[in-house]
Amino acid sequence: MAKQPMLKFVKIDRDMPVKRDADTRREDFDEIYAEFAAAKAEEQASRCSQCGVPYCQSHCPLHNNIPDWLRLTATGRLEEAYATSQATNTFPEICGRICPQDRLCEGNCVIEQSGHGTVTIGAVEKYITDTAWDKGWVKPNAPLAEREESVGIIGAGPGGLAAADMLRKAGVQVTVYDRYDRAGGLLTYGIPGFKLEKEIVMRRNELLAEGGVTFVMNCNIGEDISFEEIRAKHDAVIIATGVYKSRDLNMPGSGATGIVKAIDFLTASNRVANFGDTVPEYEDGTFNAKGKKVVVIGGGDTAMDCVRTSVRQGAESVKCLYRRDRANMPGSQRETQNAEEEGVIFEWLSAPKGFTDEGGKVSGVMVQKMRLGQPDASGRQAPEVIEGADYVEEADLVIKALGFEPEELPTLWDQPNLPVTRWGTIKAEFRTGATNLDGVYAVGDIVRGASLVVWAIKDGRVCAEAIIERFNTKAAVAAE
Repeated sequence: MAKQPMLKFVKIDRDMPVKRDADTRREDFDEIYAEFAAAKAEEQASRCSQCGVPYCQSHCPLHNNIPDWLRLTATGRLEEAYATSQATNTFPEICGRICPQDRLCEGNCVIEQSGHGTVTIGAVEKYITDTAWDKGWVKPNAPLAEREESVGIIGAGPGGLAAADMLRKAGVQVTVYDRYDRAGGLLTYGIPGFKLEKEIVMRRNELLAEGGVTFVMNCNIGEDISFEEIRAKHDAVIIATGVYKSRDLNMPGSGATGIVKAIDFLTASNRVANFGDTVPEYEDGTFNAKGKKVVVIGGGDTAMDCVRTSVRQGAESVKCLYRRDRANMPGSQRETQNAEEEGVIFEWLSAPKGFTDEGGKVSGVMVQKMRLGQPDASGRQAPEVIEGADYVEEADLVIKALGFEPEELPTLWDQPNLPVTRWGTIKAEFRTGATNLDGVYAVGDIVRGASLVVWAIKDGRVCAEAIIERFNTKAAVAAE
C-alpha cells in the first residue's frame, strides 16, 4: 500500500523558515526569513489535510489551488507545483512574501481552526517559485500568435503588470506607462527590501519586457502625454494608477518641518538602500531617521514599514502611535511582532492632537490617550478621548502613515467624463473593470481604494480576460 504523503499535521508541528536574529537584521534591508530547504518545504507541505472544502483557497482573492500545489510539493513534484501556482497567480513569489496570510489563506486553514497550527502556505509558495527561478522553469511569454490589437496600461504596479502579463500571453500588444523610472509601483518604491527584496521585482519586470511588454517610464499622464492621446493609440486602456495621495492631519503645528508623509519617506529609503540612488532629501536628513527620535502615526502595514525602516536607518528611538488597541489594528500581527523584536515601542490607544516645535522644527507630538467605547457602524469599537490624560511625546521626525486616497484624475487628466465615486475612486464594473467610457477599464486600488497587492493582481487578470473576450467578439463580428 502506498505511503500517505499528506495529513501529517498530527505528527509534525507547524514550522516557519528561520528568522534572522533581530540585532542582525536591524543592520540591513535584506529579507528577514531564510529560504526553506527542500526537505523542510516537503515536510511542511505534507501537513495539509487535503480537506474537501479548502477554505485556504476560497479565502484567497486569486483562489489559488493551494491544496494541489502543497501535495505536489510534498511529493517532490516541484515543477508541476510551480505550474499550478503560476496558473492563477502572476507573481506567486511576491505574494508568498508580502500577502497577509494570517488574514487570508493561513488564517482560514482547517487544521488551524482545529488547533494544530496552520500550514505555512506563504513560505511554501515562496519556496516553489524561487526554486522555479533557480531551475530556469520561469520563461517569458511566448504567445502562439501575435494579435493586432493593442492595450495601453497606465500604471506599472501589480494590477497593471498582472493585466500586461495576461494580455501578452494572448498575443495582444501592450504598452505600460508609468510616472516612475522603474516599474513595480509600490512593490518597488513602497514596500521595504526587508519584506520584498527588489531583485525579486526587477526580474519580473525584465521577464515581462522579454515577453514583449513595452514600458514607457518617467511618463506623467496629462503632462508628457494626454489621456486622449493614449486612447487614440490603443484599442483599450486600463487605468491602474493605484492611490498615492496621502491622508493628512490638519491640526496645530502640522506645518513644522520634520513632519513627513510615509510614501515620501519610504520611496526615498528604497531608492537609497535598495538601488543606490542619490536622493537629496535623504542626504539632507529630511527622510533620514539616523540619530533621531522617530514617531510614526498609524496602525496599518505602511506604518509597520515606516517603523522598521526607521530602525534600519539608525534611529535613536522609534515609537508608533495608534488610536485603538493591538487587537483592533489593521496591520499584520506578524509585522507588529517583527517590529517589536527590532526595538519598536507601540503606544496603543494614543492619538495625536497637535505638534510642538522649536524654531519651526518639530520637537514633539501632543498625544491624547484614548479608550474604546461603543462599536461604530462597522462593528469596531470607536475610540474615545480620556480627558486630562494628554502628554507630549518627544520627536525629531514624525511620519504620517494614515493611509492613501485617490488623486483627482478627472482634473489631472482633463477628463471630466471619467466616472468617479464620492471617494474619488473610479467607477468600474466589478467583474470586468469596464468604465462607462468605451474601451476604458480600471483595476486595483484606484477602484477599490487602498487594498492588498493580491486584490490588484486579481483585478488585473480578470480585466485582461474581459478585454480579450471583447477583442474576440469584435473579431468574430467582423468575420461574419
